[in-house]
Amino acid sequence: MGNDDAGKSEPAKGGDGDDEEPKEPEKLPLYKRPLFWIIGGIVLVVLIVGGTLYWLHARQYTSTDDAFVDAHIVRLSAEVSGRLTGVAELDNRHVVAGQILATIEPTSANATLEQARGQLVTAQANVRAAVAQVAAARATRAQAVATARGPAAQAEQARRDLERYLALQQLDPAAVAGTQLDAARANARNTEAQAAAARRDIASQTANIEVAKKQADASRAQIIAARAQIASASNTVGNLHIVAPISGQVVNRSVNLGSYVAPGQQVMAIVPDRLWITANFKETQLVDMRRGQHVDIKVDAFPDVDFEGHVDSIQRGAGQAFALLPPQNATGNYVKVVQRVPVRILFDRPDPRRYAIGPGMSVIPTVKVR
Repeated sequence: MGNDDAGKSEPAKGGDGDDEEPKEPEKLPLYKRPLFWIIGGIVLVVLIVGGTLYWLHARQYTSTDDAFVDAHIVRLSAEVSGRLTGVAELDNRHVVAGQILATIEPTSANATLEQARGQLVTAQANVRAAVAQVAAARATRAQAVATARGPAAQAEQARRDLERYLALQQLDPAAVAGTQLDAARANARNTEAQAAAARRDIASQTANIEVAKKQADASRAQIIAARAQIASASNTVGNLHIVAPISGQVVNRSVNLGSYVAPGQQVMAIVPDRLWITANFKETQLVDMRRGQHVDIKVDAFPDVDFEGHVDSIQRGAGQAFALLPPQNATGNYVKVVQRVPVRILFDRPDPRRYAIGPGMSVIPTVKVR
């Protein structure tokens, strides 16, 4: 049995041993290969350098998408009531300042103007008549003054005669008869009455002169009132034409030929040629922003056009400060919110009038702050 066990324990020999293949060397993991670390280092350096350059470039600019085109839109309204006899077909058309846009029926306004002119002519005639009355009253008074000289002289003579008679009577009662003294007294009273009547006539004529002067002043006042009425009526006639106060594009027309308009009723609006951008930047973005800084502008409606502009002004105060009901943060819990501050940006080039750009359109301004 020993031999059998020994024979079993010996390895088999023969041609089968030659068929075994040699083992391949094991592959290293990717992170253990030198090339991986070389490439990774290069990529890391590129990322760091690229990020640093991007940060250095990006920190020179600040931007916001809370921005829109703005303008002082002029809303035209009628100043007098009436029916429109003409409306220019200028929807979305450009007009110049002073161009007639609509005309109101002129019937009643023209009648008022003619009436005021007639009142002016009447007042001027009244002034001429009053001036003539003043001259006539002065001539009459001068005549009364000349006429009054005779009675005054007679009264003075009669008074002196009476004084002489009275003096003689005191010296010698028999020197003057009673009838002579009575006659002198009667003559003095009569001539004094005549002189007084002449003086009253002079006073009456003087009063007539003052009355004539007041009538002339009243007529002059009527001239002033008539001229004021003419000016008012002329202004009303002028208001029959609704004209463009500025140059711009006509928009939002709400009336047609034959429409009846009332004072204050809006008929159309004009978008002026001068446009700007109102950009609401965060208050934290205003640290380095200054007036005159260059701005790159992207208008959503024209993404392929590169507009340029500059910062015109920065509003002193956040938008919420000018709200109808400003927030009150004195009581209750408070949560700080970054506020927005309006910044006005003006277009430089190209001219925005060459494009269909108007108020309310969205833009993205990028301000170069460094």
